[in-house]
Amino acid sequence: MEPIELKPSAQGKVRDIYDLGKALLIVATDRLSAFDVVLPDPIPYKGEVLTKLSLFWFELLADVVPNHLLTAETCDLPESLEQYEEALRGRFMIVKKAEVFPVECIVRGYLAGSGWKEYREHGTVCGQTLPEGLMESSPLPEPIFTPSTKAAVGDHDENITFERMEEIVGAENAARLRDASLALYSAARDHVAGRGIIIADTKFEFGVVDGEVTLIDEVLTPDSSRFWPAEEYRPGGAQPSFDKQFVRDWLEASGWDKQPPAPALPEDVITMTAEKYIEAYEAITGEPFMPEGD
Repeated sequence: MEPIELKPSAQGKVRDIYDLGKALLIVATDRLSAFDVVLPDPIPYKGEVLTKLSLFWFELLADVVPNHLLTAETCDLPESLEQYEEALRGRFMIVKKAEVFPVECIVRGYLAGSGWKEYREHGTVCGQTLPEGLMESSPLPEPIFTPSTKAAVGDHDENITFERMEEIVGAENAARLRDASLALYSAARDHVAGRGIIIADTKFEFGVVDGEVTLIDEVLTPDSSRFWPAEEYRPGGAQPSFDKQFVRDWLEASGWDKQPPAPALPEDVITMTAEKYIEAYEAITGEPFMPEGD
């Protein structure tokens, strides 16, 4: 991707944000983070996959929860960014400004990741007691809402209880965000049920726009979700996934201490990761991935 010679108003692990006055321009780069560290090697087409998937879900789920999307058309770019039209094509969104809730809203339908670790030690996930005898990757009796704090770049998210979330955002807002998250997860799970994908868990972010709770940031992408191939699903261990698992596995085996800077990635790991992101897009949308930008 050709660099934009303007300083972002804010920069996340994989996104650059530009303040347009009444709106924001969000650009999904090809950067990849793992273990909360941004890696030195980009993943080809990743930014486009994240953007196109988010656009797909924003449209599909608009009747469930309103979202912040205004446009993703290059003709709507401000004059100051027209020179970057080709570089931005397919990887940007112009969105409404929102008063962002300082929590991440995670829904888990299966027992994996940090949830599995806590369950093994305490029989709980984010303080919620679960039935005995569950295995790694087991389906939960019903999806559960497990919030976390929002971490800055280089910091780690921290799982919190619902009661702690109520202290942070207020009881009424906490209930709204929980209900919205569960409704979004259920609708997405139903959509992919016949498409060979299991959504093990996912993360949503919300803000307030014109007094209304609004879905923001990205939604249901390989960066914010665990997507598992249904035909290969076997509870009792870790699952193959449509995301950066190749990268995580290689980093774990490399001996890296998970502190910045991260090591350079082998070319085959980069290629396989890009292929998994594209495979997820095509399975979820039912459309071939057609790159647009540089």
